[in-house]
Amino acid sequence: MNKFIILVYFILVTGQQLVAQKYIARQGRIALFSYTPVENIKAENNQVLSIIDLSKGRIAVSMLMHAFIFEKALMREHFNESYVESDIYPKATFEGEIIDFEPLLAGEQTRIIKGNFTMHGVSQELEIKAKINYVDDGYQLSGNFEAIVDDYHIKIPPLLAGNIAKVISVDFKFEYEPYQE
Repeated sequence: MNKFIILVYFILVTGQQLVAQKYIARQGRIALFSYTPVENIKAENNQVLSIIDLSKGRIAVSMLMHAFIFEKALMREHFNESYVESDIYPKATFEGEIIDFEPLLAGEQTRIIKGNFTMHGVSQELEIKAKINYVDDGYQLSGNFEAIVDDYHIKIPPLLAGNIAKVISVDFKFEYEPYQE
């Protein structure tokens, strides 16, 4: 009987420690896509940092805007200098909560992530549907959302208004591993 109690205690303590852990994705991926009749615009950033605190169900994401890679150098220049003004606003961030996340549940979970996305000095509240998988002692998180250019006070010159979509599709994928403090 004593061995059973010790075993149950061990399982509970181990489970609580797992839930209390933080997980980090050091090279997350964010992809932007903008469709226009003139030219599609695609960019990727593979230098995105994210941390999940399982004990609180919280998530944070930080990315350098200069790290986006475009098909054409001129697109990258316009993106950084004219639109997101990367010298003034070097980062975009997201801080939020994963609603009803069950860290010990095996397999894929589809959850809503609510939080604030800050870009170009403007914060907007977002609700994002995401898929979360527990894989190899870590988590994979992926999903997408749409960012409305006007919501972030990004000015598009009238001459180029037909070349830039008013809504940008944003895809993301993070692979988390245990974070050791």
